[in-house]
Amino acid sequence: MQTAWKEYQEKNQQRFLDEMLELLRIPSISAKSECKDDMRKCAEMVKQRLLDSGADKAEVMETEGHPVVYGEKIIDPSKPTVLVYGHYDVQPPEPLELWHSGPFDPVIKDGKVYARGSADDKGQFYMHVKALETMVKTNTMATNIKFLIEGEEEVGSPNLGKFVSQHKEKLKADVILISDSSMISMENPSLDIGVRGLSYIEVEVTGANRDLHSGTYGGAVANPIIILAKMIASLHDENNHVTIPGFYDDVVNASKEERELMAKAPYNEQEYKDELGIKETWGEKGFTTGERTGIRPTIEVNGIWGGYLGEGAKTVLPSKATAKISARLVPNQSSRKITDMLLEHFKKIAPPSVKVEAFEHHGGEPYMTPIDSKGYKAAAKAVQTTFGKEPIPVRGGGSIPICSILEKELGIKIVFMGFGLDNDNLHSPNEKYNLENYYKGIETIPYFHKFFAQE
Repeated sequence: MQTAWKEYQEKNQQRFLDEMLELLRIPSISAKSECKDDMRKCAEMVKQRLLDSGADKAEVMETEGHPVVYGEKIIDPSKPTVLVYGHYDVQPPEPLELWHSGPFDPVIKDGKVYARGSADDKGQFYMHVKALETMVKTNTMATNIKFLIEGEEEVGSPNLGKFVSQHKEKLKADVILISDSSMISMENPSLDIGVRGLSYIEVEVTGANRDLHSGTYGGAVANPIIILAKMIASLHDENNHVTIPGFYDDVVNASKEERELMAKAPYNEQEYKDELGIKETWGEKGFTTGERTGIRPTIEVNGIWGGYLGEGAKTVLPSKATAKISARLVPNQSSRKITDMLLEHFKKIAPPSVKVEAFEHHGGEPYMTPIDSKGYKAAAKAVQTTFGKEPIPVRGGGSIPICSILEKELGIKIVFMGFGLDNDNLHSPNEKYNLENYYKGIETIPYFHKFFAQE
């Protein structure tokens, strides 16, 4: 079995890459309405690739937003069924001037594919499509496999919950397998045992009824940019602890044992700083860098603007200032509760000299995978088989909004088996995915199915 898998994958390695590159050329940006046709084109291509790889059935299914691609290969109803989740939509590529090559013109350099969506998540979900092909062509399938590849993950999966609720029988499975996360390194493989939740809002501060001359009115009329900056600055104290009353009330603090386990993960502070081009790390006092990005909630400003942004100078006192603000959440924080808390907080702390409006974008709940589950054990055994090392369980800092909904609606656990790296520039210019990781994922995934069937 193992020899057949390896031989088939090595024989078809170039084609596996070419097919992934073809997907990357489609600008499937769910956040942009002008990309609607490209979203459809990408969904249709995913459907065809599933059929080409041996799926019995694949279809593009409608939602109130962008479509979902569903596929399945059922070999024996009595065998366990694995539901593979992924997403074909990608983040907007801006700022374009910071890309070394076109975001939708994949370039291979130094063993890496540079393109938007290469690691998040086209390259990663496509590993499962090629793993399916490997098992079908070598007649070695051990489980039934279903695919749920959506087109709205990057905008918060607003329509997937309803879709899942309406198609519970079609999506019925024994475990959900997701590759939309990273590992520590190829030398030190890891498996995420959880992801953080998300609360995302936008705040708009309005002062005067129009932009004003900063000489004539400066010092007499509130500047919305200054007011907004002060409001944002007040969100953290001198220890970088969030100051919003009640923000930490529901946080489940990690145990001493879990923190000790996290500390075993290889980490070099200087290499971390050098790779990011920073002199010092920053964060909540009393926690390590790994803990700050895994077990602690945060509040960040994702964008802020107002006033004159064109070339040269313009002495203006702006009428409005706006910021996009997100919070990453940990068990047992509720995105609904935190979102309401953020919206109310900004209105509450606004001085009477300005008007503040705040509204919600999207959110999602934190999620944890039990390490004693059948799915986690199968994933750990699969990684150990191909890497030669037992994976380290870690908590991921990112969010996959649909996780808690999938478990609630389908009643099954999720296993994260990502093959990306933290420095893959997700959501940033020059996103990349190592070819070695791509091929390693295709090699490892069949073992998951084998071991899950045995469990």
